Amino acid sequence: MIVGLDMGGTNVDGVVIEDYKIINKVKKPTNRDDLFGSIWSALRELLMGVDKSKIERINLSTTISTNAIVENKTDAVGMIIQPGPGLPYDFLACGDENIFISGYIDHRGEIIENFNLSEIERAINIFKQKNIKSCGIVTKFSIRNPKVEKSIKKLLEKDFSPITMGHTVSGKLNFPRRVYTSYLNSAVHSVFNEFSSSIKKSLSQEGVDAPIFILKADGGTMNISAAEEKPVETILSGPAASLMGINAMLPTSEDAILLDIGGTTTDIFFLANGVPLFEPLGIKIDRFKTLVRAIYSVSIGLGGDSSIDIEEGQIKIGPTREGKPYSFGGPKPTPTDAMIVLGQIHDGDREKAYDSMLALGEKLNMAPEKIAESILYTMADMIKDKVDELLDEINSHPVYTVKELLYGKKIDPKLINIIGGPASILAPILEKKFKLPCYFPKDFHVANAVGAALAKPTTEINMLANTSQGVLSVPELGLYEKVDRSFTLQKAKEKTVELIKESALSLGASKDEIETEILEESSFNMVRGFFTSGKNIRIKAQTKPGLIHELRSDWND
Repeated sequence: MIVGLDMGGTNVDGVVIEDYKIINKVKKPTNRDDLFGSIWSALRELLMGVDKSKIERINLSTTISTNAIVENKTDAVGMIIQPGPGLPYDFLACGDENIFISGYIDHRGEIIENFNLSEIERAINIFKQKNIKSCGIVTKFSIRNPKVEKSIKKLLEKDFSPITMGHTVSGKLNFPRRVYTSYLNSAVHSVFNEFSSSIKKSLSQEGVDAPIFILKADGGTMNISAAEEKPVETILSGPAASLMGINAMLPTSEDAILLDIGGTTTDIFFLANGVPLFEPLGIKIDRFKTLVRAIYSVSIGLGGDSSIDIEEGQIKIGPTREGKPYSFGGPKPTPTDAMIVLGQIHDGDREKAYDSMLALGEKLNMAPEKIAESILYTMADMIKDKVDELLDEINSHPVYTVKELLYGKKIDPKLINIIGGPASILAPILEKKFKLPCYFPKDFHVANAVGAALAKPTTEINMLANTSQGVLSVPELGLYEKVDRSFTLQKAKEKTVELIKESALSLGASKDEIETEILEESSFNMVRGFFTSGKNIRIKAQTKPGLIHELRSDWND
């Protein structure tokens, strides 16, 4: 038995899945002033009548970290950055205080000039004066040699916590993204950890003794203790839950458009030959480009509760949500009110919904029912315009999927799969606009929770072996060890597979869930003078994002 919970901007969705079927489900409003209370209220209702001893795991998708960043409710962070020579570094500034220090490490991992202790002492004094508790330490090429970051951390850890070191956030090269990722990890650390502590305590009080997993942006999960160390990985877990839910309930091998139309936003995804598109470098959150692995997704401010205005004789929907629909006591008319007037939703105060459409209609000389219909068609037009724009952009670049880089591939959607509250209502309208079949599953309104419930644990590691120096490194695992000149590409691949399996198990995966995959491999000779001095071997591997199993569900039911 698996419990899946997804916290969206409008609702908390929950499901209990047993023997490939949903046996319980719940949808509760999200109280943005009490996010934990919202989840807990949904969980208690969800587990009524359930034998808690049968719960194998709880998978949770949460907006805690994302909201903290977007709403600027993060902790103050002091950054110590060693940019090295030859790089303008002002653009790297982030957080509340930035100390750029001297010294540098070269691309081979050799410390050419060590850091200056007096500069670190100055940073400590400034951070204390400004009451900054959280820190990030990032040196260029630290994934090749983390010694400087570790040394600086030892000087700070008596007075500061948390401290994120750049080499721990990813094994991929990209110094600016490493700086921003390290900053964000420290910035959301206490927010996420307060949330996770409350979840664990409350589950214990309710007698639920099951491992807790958090959904990541790449569509996989990590156990909650790993998430507490790297909460930056939980950014945009909501869209990942949407995609995994659609794939669980509506599997396809075609190029496809996937839509999750919620109360606040519409999330857009694409499949290439049935496989999700992927962000090759990492996601962007707010103004920060990161190294956080992620499924390609775009959110627009368009949902069932988006506010509606009339501007210059045109219907304007969103991008903001200013409260509940008018028929539920909110301040402005919304698409939900339009659906109520058209008899497609039977909740709320229909008279108030009608009054809201009447007021809008008077501005355009349209009857309430007519403007309600126009609102839904305007929603479909907005979605199609954005999808067309994204497809033009995607097809102008190489296509990256979760599995591979597809050279020369052009996405040519053959169908649309849709979930979210308005899915069944908007599906026929979207079919007309796109001229494509549009499908929705039976339990479309809780598909996000299904996606969270069924996602597998995932991880990625990057191995670099330099036999000339006799050094092997896997930054994600904090592994730095000696190798001799007999170390080959084949040995590197075998060791990488072994290590990534161990990493997946440490994140809570079971042995039968782990599917390893080598994404990149290279080996080239290093020459000094006229002689080969050794080999440079690079391996990137992952455990494949995927589903524990698909869900039994009927299309368009």
